[in-house]
Amino acid sequence: MPRRLAATLVATALTAGPAVLLGAVPAHATGDHGPARGTADAVVLRTGVNVGLLNKTLDVPLNVALNEVHAPASASKTALTVKLDGIDHGRPFSVLRADAATARATADRRKAEGYANVVRAKVHLPGLPLLSLIEVQQVTAKAVCEVGTRPRAESNVLGSVRVLGKKVTLTAGGTTDVKVPGVGRVRLDLSKKNVTSKGAAATALDLNVSLNPLKLNVADVQGRVTLAKATCTTPRGKTPEQGGSGGSSGGQTSGGSSGGQTGGGTEPAGGKDPEVTGSGPRTQNLAETGGSSATPYLAGGAALLLAAGAGSMVFARKRRSAAPQGGRG
Repeated sequence: MPRRLAATLVATALTAGPAVLLGAVPAHATGDHGPARGTADAVVLRTGVNVGLLNKTLDVPLNVALNEVHAPASASKTALTVKLDGIDHGRPFSVLRADAATARATADRRKAEGYANVVRAKVHLPGLPLLSLIEVQQVTAKAVCEVGTRPRAESNVLGSVRVLGKKVTLTAGGTTDVKVPGVGRVRLDLSKKNVTSKGAAATALDLNVSLNPLKLNVADVQGRVTLAKATCTTPRGKTPEQGGSGGSSGGQTSGGSSGGQTGGGTEPAGGKDPEVTGSGPRTQNLAETGGSSATPYLAGGAALLLAAGAGSMVFARKRRSAAPQGGRG
């Protein structure tokens, strides 16, 4: 009888152990542990101007963009034509024409880059059908954001530049004012750059426009025109190749262990076991709770087996103590 009871208890322990522990799933780290992708944008031309009409007390907005892209993308359209109600009887007019107009934006977990390039371009605004707002030979803008390095911005204006039909001499990083009687005024900013620890922006040409052409039913044109702009933001986090001071190496943080261990994975000072200090290769496959996936099964099974053994020992002792008393009777 004792043997049968012990066998029954053992069988129950082995059967119930896994069933009980199925609900105790080991805890694992969650979330995105890799660096996020950076961002990049580029645009060949963007206008944000208001066109005032002679016969109406209102402004017609001219907010258009050519080859505006967000990573990952590229575009190479070379012409932009729009229509505005109330201007030139609703006929379309050309805002930009160029021999080449390219915008490109790329981004991954290590690097983000925006690039814009325009070759032999002419920009027109309403009210000036024969006179270009600006003519350029070539302009480029580039913004690069790479993990581990400071973001950088580059912009170039190559060749001659004409504003409202006048050839102008530009100063790098400076401002040029162009005034044409009976036409208007344009303030021209060359090679604008902005760099921070997390991103960069570059603009080849930025024009603040104030025109009074009095043509095609247009009273005035006020606003801003941007030619070739690129921006980027740096991806978050560090790549495995970089490491860096205070960074992780081999799955552990330098200076983070209690045993004075460095990030090289060497034995801790004082001969401590890496499992005790929470570092070293033997702990890399453990869950955040500090145990392996087999630990709950072993612990539960052992507890139930101990309970079964204790029960059989108590039953056997009672049998032995009862036997002599029965013989005397």
